[in-house]
Amino acid sequence: MALINIILIILLSAVIAILSANTTGKGIITLSAVIVIGFISSFVAIQALTGTSYEVTFTGTVIFGKVPVSIDALSAWFILLINFTLITGALYGFNYMKRYAERRSEITLHCIAFLFVQFSLLGICSVQNGFVFLLLWELMAISNFILVIFNHNKPDNIKAGINYIVQSHISIVFIMLGFIYVAFKTGNYNFEAIADFSGHQSTLAGTVLFLCFFIGFAIKAGFVPFHTWLPYAHPAAPSHVSGIMSGVVIKIGIYGILRMLLLIKTDYTTIGYIILFVSVFTGIYGVMLATVQHDLKRLLAYHSIENIGIIGMGIGIGCIGLGSANKWMAILGFSGAMLHTLNHSLFKSLLFFSAGNILQAAQTVNIERLGGIIKKMPKTSILFLISAIAICGLPPLNGFISEFLIFGGIYNWLYSASLLSLMAIIFSLVGLVLIGGLAMLCFTKAFSIVFLGNPRSVMADEVIETGFWQLFPMYLTASLMILIALFPALFLNVLQGPVNLYINPVDFNLNFIEVASVKSLQIINRLFAVFILFVLGVVALRKILSRNKIISSAPTWGCGYGAADSKLQYTANSFVRSYSKLAKPVLDIEKTDIVVDEVFPGVKHYGTDPYDKIERIFIDKPVKLLNRITELFLFLQNGQLQRYILYGIIFITAVICLPLIAEKILTILKFLNNL
Repeated sequence: MALINIILIILLSAVIAILSANTTGKGIITLSAVIVIGFISSFVAIQALTGTSYEVTFTGTVIFGKVPVSIDALSAWFILLINFTLITGALYGFNYMKRYAERRSEITLHCIAFLFVQFSLLGICSVQNGFVFLLLWELMAISNFILVIFNHNKPDNIKAGINYIVQSHISIVFIMLGFIYVAFKTGNYNFEAIADFSGHQSTLAGTVLFLCFFIGFAIKAGFVPFHTWLPYAHPAAPSHVSGIMSGVVIKIGIYGILRMLLLIKTDYTTIGYIILFVSVFTGIYGVMLATVQHDLKRLLAYHSIENIGIIGMGIGIGCIGLGSANKWMAILGFSGAMLHTLNHSLFKSLLFFSAGNILQAAQTVNIERLGGIIKKMPKTSILFLISAIAICGLPPLNGFISEFLIFGGIYNWLYSASLLSLMAIIFSLVGLVLIGGLAMLCFTKAFSIVFLGNPRSVMADEVIETGFWQLFPMYLTASLMILIALFPALFLNVLQGPVNLYINPVDFNLNFIEVASVKSLQIINRLFAVFILFVLGVVALRKILSRNKIISSAPTWGCGYGAADSKLQYTANSFVRSYSKLAKPVLDIEKTDIVVDEVFPGVKHYGTDPYDKIERIFIDKPVKLLNRITELFLFLQNGQLQRYILYGIIFITAVICLPLIAEKILTILKFLNNL
């Protein structure tokens, strides 16, 4: 109880101080508060992971009643990754936002919203009461909305923010329906009521209840087809906000799904198949759209959808393992999902921070206008490359470990496979392989077009490297990624606590390290790391040996053509042209093409504009239909004051008369019933 009061005092004190401080002071106060709150909550989380859970109950409140607060191993895992990403995001944002120092009022609101995002995320992972959970969920949604629309002078950013807040409230509706239904049946909003209620219901009722919660949390997480807010909000937000939104905000949807799996007692096999199917579709569709994007931040946003699909696959495999009593499969599935949640929060925030560096240096993240960035920003380029290798699931980085665990869960499924499950196994393997292959194609395109070659615009030619303090949080993130890659056993040992919540440790008392063959993965990553160090050593040795030699440079033989131009380089569109042709039936790609039919043509332009087909079907068409319906009532909005007063009189009359009319109708019905 005292701990919660301390956090609340720090939060309120920081908000008051931000209101009165100058622009630099606002950033320092926000950063300090985020770090202090992060360390306090992380201390409790570490204790929970070692077996000492934190539990306290608020009593004496008139509105909420008794509100239990509990931090178990699952909450602790998410609290730690939330704090790390938010602290690195605050460090990065402190330097990133210096360019907006003259916008004092916006900075004030931005800093306060950032603190409330941290508070709401930590609260969501801790409270065990549905009513308070919903309030914190609403606080998180509004705070993120404020962060997203920081650059509100651009109409597209306002549209992105409105899109986000509308879909966030649709998410809240589904979650609220689940809590209200349980509270209506039990009279209790606490989480324990969900477990008690679902334990006495039919399997079908439990599955329907879980699906209600799943849809609400899936909207926040970005599962397809509930993902349409995400590709707009991430590019609109400042880059450090994009990093924390992709790193931890969408992961709170994953936390909600995992929490409900602990509480709702139902048929895990059916739920597992549903989650697995949705997740494979999410992963494939996300990476397919990411590959054809020309905006770097939107490309990364679609990759967040892809990685949510990979995490969901791990959860689905874990659920099927629980339902079929396949202990190895359950361990590998849940371990892979939770480790990939951490891994994705690291390499995706690092990618967004790198994109932020590029945006501030080149004033654009349009891939077609960039090029040659590695010559001007070598540190940012290397950090982007490290995170790109990690997100593709390649050794020797951390993404390889978590994706391999999920692969291991699928392969272990083969031991107990029926005909139906064998089809699901093939579907899952093909999906995961396709996701990995397309991710490599996408990031090969992104890195080569953005960082290699020659600049494609004058602005890209004036780029300079970011300062050390803006790179510092990126170094921290990259260091943790390498630590996970080289010492995965350390992190999987920590994961035993959260995973054992799903798997009875008495029946399934297994050594995670042996189950997951982590020693083999560790050796593979270390061998790759040694090879990379060997190559770097050879390059360094060559540099040392040739430092006293005169090195002359001259143009290479150009095959009779020595006037190379940036226009002769691959564009982002031409790089994936063959893939675009293959994916055309699935994707919605609009082409801007002018036919050349002149002997001496002038300036011509060719371009493509990828669009989300699911968004067109599920968002655009219903909105157009709604607009047509509302247009029928435009005559009501005629600008005549007398008519508006009349509407008010009619409304007041209706409010007074309708209850009286309803009462008379009920009286007549009772009379007729008695006859």
